[in-house]
Amino acid sequence: MDLMQWYQKAMSSDAYLEYMKENKERTASILEKFSIPEEDRELLERIGEHSLKVIAITEDWCGDAMVNIPILLKLAEAANIEVKMILRDENLELMDQYLTNGTSRSIPIFIFIDEEGKERMVWGPRAPLVKKVVDDENAKLPPRDHEDFPLRKKEMIQRLGNLYSTDRTIWQEVYDSLKTSLVQSILM
Repeated sequence: MDLMQWYQKAMSSDAYLEYMKENKERTASILEKFSIPEEDRELLERIGEHSLKVIAITEDWCGDAMVNIPILLKLAEAANIEVKMILRDENLELMDQYLTNGTSRSIPIFIFIDEEGKERMVWGPRAPLVKKVVDDENAKLPPRDHEDFPLRKKEMIQRLGNLYSTDRTIWQEVYDSLKTSLVQSILM
């Protein structure tokens, strides 16, 4: 299946937000509170002139999706880019073409395509600073076979979820990473 067919198969962002059960409130809160810097509006309009579309591979249980999806939606709105969502777990054929480090089905993955369905850019699953935060947290965990690992991992995920949903520095890092990648891929 080509990317335009995946895009056509995907659900609208409104349908995805309605579908959400986990992280719905946190996603909605970030969507409400995050705003595009006024000084970037002209730049995003220039990106919008390239008639891009986005296929976002996601799942509502994912903490990274919880923070990245609303930032993407705000950027896309400012750049007049239509975003559609496709669920990872129901679409492994697509997901497996965008594995992180060639092995991991990490999400979200944002596939930017042009009007013909040609891939123009891929972003995800995390902004570099957010990846460092997660890597630092993972480094504090005991080995996977340690009896405390499941509890400590659960606590870490809760901490990261709280951080993602409230820390505007994280939001800005995600936005800056997306914007920079778009500028480098589309405008240069």
